[in-house]
Amino acid sequence: MEEFDIAVIGSGPGGYVAAIRSVQLGYKTVLIEKYSTLGGTCTNVGCIPTKALLDSTHHYAEAVHSFKTHGIELSDVQLNFEQLYKRKTDVVSKNTQGLEYLMNKNKIKVLHGVGSFLNTETLKVSHADQKETIIKSKKYIIATGSKPATIPGVVIDKKRIITSTEALAMKEKPESIVIIGGGVIGVEMASIFNRIGTKVTILEYADNLIANMDRELGNTLTKILTKEGIEIKLQHSVYKAENIGDKAKVYFKNKQDIAQELTADYVLVAVGRKPYLTNLGLENTKIELNANGTIKVNELLQTTSPNIFAIGDVIGGAMLAHKAEEEAVFVVERIDGQKPHIHYNKIPSVVYTWPEVASVGATEEELKKQGTLYNIGKFPFAVNARARAGMETEGFVKVLSEPKYGELLGVHIIGARAADLIAQAVVGLEYEVTAQDMASICYAHPTYSEVLKEAYTIASGKASVNI
Repeated sequence: MEEFDIAVIGSGPGGYVAAIRSVQLGYKTVLIEKYSTLGGTCTNVGCIPTKALLDSTHHYAEAVHSFKTHGIELSDVQLNFEQLYKRKTDVVSKNTQGLEYLMNKNKIKVLHGVGSFLNTETLKVSHADQKETIIKSKKYIIATGSKPATIPGVVIDKKRIITSTEALAMKEKPESIVIIGGGVIGVEMASIFNRIGTKVTILEYADNLIANMDRELGNTLTKILTKEGIEIKLQHSVYKAENIGDKAKVYFKNKQDIAQELTADYVLVAVGRKPYLTNLGLENTKIELNANGTIKVNELLQTTSPNIFAIGDVIGGAMLAHKAEEEAVFVVERIDGQKPHIHYNKIPSVVYTWPEVASVGATEEELKKQGTLYNIGKFPFAVNARARAGMETEGFVKVLSEPKYGELLGVHIIGARAADLIAQAVVGLEYEVTAQDMASICYAHPTYSEVLKEAYTIASGKASVNI
């Protein structure tokens, strides 16, 4: 039986980062992964393949709809669906190979199999060939991630009633698809299929898309996606879905409680994710779960079994790859006696539609609920010279700041390059920089970042020089 200092269960962004940081700090480390490839959901069936398809379909949509305005005239533009998905697969393969390289480079032992606790110190790893490996470790880090959730009346059969996992492995272009859920996964998948000519309908229970973000972002995204041809039905509750052979049917009610139904090639369930704890053997430990099925942890991300820690989707909160990575470094460095910190309200969220949506800090709705006073600085991309040059004029930046001292409370962006622009706002919130200070630094011209500068300027009480 081999013994380790730290054993990490799960090789997603949280798991592989935890393993690498452990080795960097001198700990004998093992990484346990259920599947044959490393990277977890994010690399294999989540973030990476989705972004590959979003980029490819964006290029296709640009060629069909925008190139002519730029003076680029193409004839007979065609979609090669097979190549579209092949490129996605190639991108995933290169990323998983990169992770294997990192494991070898850092001399991290990798065990492929299902890890299950025999007790708080001992883990059994069951391999695909029916063999087993028993290990002992002083510390464990659970990073097993999450899997798609569903709702009552909707059974995912992975054939006609599918999740994003199956949507990322299609063999041919669907003519129609109904997406249950208008959160991040729902709107990203809707963008992918709408751009290639699939008839897309989103059914969302809430009264707004991307309901966890600032309301104005969701309102604006709804208008943009509707203009692009996506049918969006808000305040609609789905109560049943069924596979009817070569199609799927979904049943739902509107806010007046009137029953309706839709038939499409596929029904894609995108109502969130739930912690993946299957066969982990938690019953053989002292680990306790919260009411929502997440693992209970303290402020150190330590479970109720003191030598076992948990990070990422299994402990709840925002289910973000970069949150899991931050928690991975946090836990390992805490084990090492260091004192890192995580500010959860300063972790950015991004939606990779086009235009992109990005947010960090408090939303306007949260500040109102808290009774917190705030200033607003809002500036549109339509006025920005770089946005006009690039034909990317939709959206805005909204800055929320504290009125007395000007500290940033939240920054919300919908517009071109929002996913990259938000990083600067994260710096401002993390180090408690004022809106005036953020406005006073020099921004290159012409760039999309100048929209941020003007929003900071307005939030600090000054007039924008560009309006």
